[in-house]
Amino acid sequence: MSIADKQQEILEELSFFPDWQERYEYVIGLGRKLPPMAEEAKTEDRLIKGCQSQVWLDAHKEGDKVRYLADSDSVITKGMIALFVRVLDGEAPDEILSADMSFIDKTGLKEHLAPTRANALNLMATQMKQRALELSGS
Repeated sequence: MSIADKQQEILEELSFFPDWQERYEYVIGLGRKLPPMAEEAKTEDRLIKGCQSQVWLDAHKEGDKVRYLADSDSVITKGMIALFVRVLDGEAPDEILSADMSFIDKTGLKEHLAPTRANALNLMATQMKQRALELSGS
């Protein structure tokens, strides 16, 4: 399944929830399903700077694919990073780098976030691409 297909799948799932609060509950549920990140992995170098909440992102390569692990001290932020992990995890670095992450705007979730949290979404996507770039040469 391509990145675009995964994004479309998320948009279709969210369309089942006409109310934005229900959409947030769904996203929070996605965050709860993220594999746990070990406390010792929550280091300063894995912290996404500029987010209102603490968000940790780790990435490594398995073969030619990038694998992501993420966590946050905020349930909604953890859900948001879970959306990105679902879309980009297990993809090749060049696919990640060329991915159009504007699908998040189509979810309607940003409209109900404080501006600092909405900005955090851009930071998360940027950091995930940055990690892919760093791993592309390894």
